[in-house]
Amino acid sequence: MNAVVTTRQGKVRGSVADGVNSFKGIPYAAPPFGANRLRSPQPVEPWSGVRDALNFGPKPPQLPYPPQVQELLPPEFTGPGEDCLTLNIWSPDLGPAGHPVMVWIPGGLFEYHATGASPWYDGSRFARDGIVCVTINYRVGAEGFLYLGEGNANRGLLDQVAALEWVRDNIAAFGGDPGNVTIFGESAGGMSVGILLSMPRAEGLFRRAIAESGTAHHVTSAATAQRISQYLAEKLGVAATREAIAAVPLDRLLAAQGELSGDLIAHPDPARWGELVVNMLPWEPVIDGDTVPALPIDRIVAGASAAVDLIAGSNTEETRLFLVPGGAIDQITDGALAGAIAAYGLPVDTALAAYRAAHPAASAGELLSAVQTDWYWRIPAVRMADAHATGPAATYMYEFAWRSPQFDGRLCACHSLEIAFVFDTLGNGTEPLMGADPPQQLADTMHAAWVAFATSGDPGWPKYDLSRRATMRFDVTSEVVNDPLSTERALWEGVR
Repeated sequence: MNAVVTTRQGKVRGSVADGVNSFKGIPYAAPPFGANRLRSPQPVEPWSGVRDALNFGPKPPQLPYPPQVQELLPPEFTGPGEDCLTLNIWSPDLGPAGHPVMVWIPGGLFEYHATGASPWYDGSRFARDGIVCVTINYRVGAEGFLYLGEGNANRGLLDQVAALEWVRDNIAAFGGDPGNVTIFGESAGGMSVGILLSMPRAEGLFRRAIAESGTAHHVTSAATAQRISQYLAEKLGVAATREAIAAVPLDRLLAAQGELSGDLIAHPDPARWGELVVNMLPWEPVIDGDTVPALPIDRIVAGASAAVDLIAGSNTEETRLFLVPGGAIDQITDGALAGAIAAYGLPVDTALAAYRAAHPAASAGELLSAVQTDWYWRIPAVRMADAHATGPAATYMYEFAWRSPQFDGRLCACHSLEIAFVFDTLGNGTEPLMGADPPQQLADTMHAAWVAFATSGDPGWPKYDLSRRATMRFDVTSEVVNDPLSTERALWEGVR
């Protein structure tokens, strides 16, 4: 069965199954290649007749994931291609139904993935529960975030803004309320949520936000971003200009991008790479003074998006995803642990004592994971919640604590583990990451909380404030805890 909806660009034909209307691969911007390459998103050319929206659009061109991460992810329904700035919609009703809208921004280090076609991101369960769910693609890597100092920055973020503008202009025809939009995302998607909260160009495009394992701290200075672009141009043997790099074949650009990342990992020299030696994200957004005017967390502290309801949170052992599958967690020495702690700005002896007291049986690699989890994800989430909680809108905090049984239980509550619980898509390719029998009752609980928040602004647990720091800890039995890991939070005060 098919359904046809009229958008501002033309009519689209979707499918209907089990009471859910789905539309896939709808372009929200023109293909960002040819004359549009390395430019901000351009409008879609209107079409006549009815355009099929029955299959996912291609994902943005990118390198393959590292093998140890790839083996834990489900197969995707689409490959890379040029007409990649598309979105997908699942809706319970079409026409003037006025349902809440949720727009998912996927992650991938700003370098990989970024496609709404993952089976983990199937929005049909949100539609089943009265939500119009939208998933989007955006440019990643150099195509999305190469910065040459020419007033052309953060194209991947501008893609996200263009998608939100499309939702504002068109979602009512798909049964959604453009005045009740919640953005949510994980990892680089969560970081995108944190940055969008601070971006003037995104103001008014959403009413609520959920940042999963990513907040408003991960951006690069303009000087470092320009230096990275210069290194890439040198690898390509061309001038560091938009015109020269846009003329480079895509496969050659991706190969050079991979070589650059390899150089950073092999030789993390602060004199060469600046702040990237700590976060290892060569293509994260840049503070260009325009699209991203200043450090996003500073703008949130100053009141940006103070009227937007917010959920922020992280997983208990985020970094295990990157350290356990390839065995790196067992290769970390005490010296490497101390060096990492120093690089993050903590006093080594004090920090080691605190983390060893909190994890008395932990190896050096396990302690490094705890420190990195705090620096990268948990402490920034706390800081964003702290800043936002002083404003008029609601702030909520969560911790995802269910531990995967995979790798003899060593993955624990790792990065990205919560996604399929949020979408209620357990079993959709989740077995490599979470085993054959993850707890459906946790998916029921977490998914229902996200639905409730998008609907009313209240996920069902107490608001976060600086006196109590109420945090919902999601597990087989979920419960509210006050100020979890307070010792570590105090340790990072003034540092992160």
